[in-house]
Amino acid sequence: MFRHQGKTRTLNHNLKIASLLSFVAGIVNVAGFFAVHRLATNVTGHFAFFMDEVFKLDFWQAFVYFLYIFFFFFGSFISNFLIEIISRKSERYLYTIPASIECIILFYIGVSGDDLVNKSPNTIAFSLLFAMGLQNSLVTTISSARVRTTHLTGLFTDLGIELSQLFFYSEKEQKKKLTSSIKLRLTIIIFFFTGGIAGSILYSKILLRTLIFAAATLVLGLVYDHVKFKVILLRRKLRSA
Repeated sequence: MFRHQGKTRTLNHNLKIASLLSFVAGIVNVAGFFAVHRLATNVTGHFAFFMDEVFKLDFWQAFVYFLYIFFFFFGSFISNFLIEIISRKSERYLYTIPASIECIILFYIGVSGDDLVNKSPNTIAFSLLFAMGLQNSLVTTISSARVRTTHLTGLFTDLGIELSQLFFYSEKEQKKKLTSSIKLRLTIIIFFFTGGIAGSILYSKILLRTLIFAAATLVLGLVYDHVKFKVILLRRKLRSA
C-alpha cells in the first residue's frame, strides 16, 4: 500500500492506506485536542484564530497561531522534499522514511508529552501538526491526491457531490468510478471517527501515552507492507524457477 504508484496503484491499495492513516489521524486529533486544546490535524481553525488575534493587536498570540499553520506546512514540505531526494538515489525506502519520522515524533510526544503539557504545550501542538503535515503530504503523493487523511471538510464536500451524482449518472463505467470514490471517502471518514473514539477511550486511561499506540499502529502498517512485498517477490522467484 506504500509502494505502488501511478497505474500500478489500485483501489485496494488506497483503501488500505486510507484506513491505516485516517485511523492514526483520528487518534492524534483527539489526543492532541484533549491535551493542549489545539487542533492537530488541520489548520483551518488556526487561520481564523490567527486573524482574530491580529485584529485584537495581540501580535505574539497571532504569531503562535501562525506557527501552528507553518509547522503543518513545514511537515508537508519536508515529507515531499525527502521523497524527491530519496527517489533520485533509491526507491527502496521512498515512503518509509517520512512515515518513520512521523512514528518517532508520535512516540516521543507519547513518552514525554505528559510533562510537556504544563511546561511547553505549544511544543506538543507544533510537533503533532508537523507530523500530520508529513502524513498528509505522504499519502497525497502516494495516491496521486486521491487520499487525504488528516481532515474531513473536503471529504464531506466531495462525498455530498458524488452521492448526488449517483442519481444522474447511468452509464456503467461512470457508476463504477463513482461507487469506488464514495467507498474510499467513506472508509477515510469511518476510520477517522473510529480512531477518534479509540483515542478518546485511551486518553481517559493513559493520557498522551495514547500517541504511543498511534505510533505502534503505523509501525505495524509499515511492517505489514514490507512483509507482504517480500512475500510477493518470493512468489515471483518461485514461479520463475
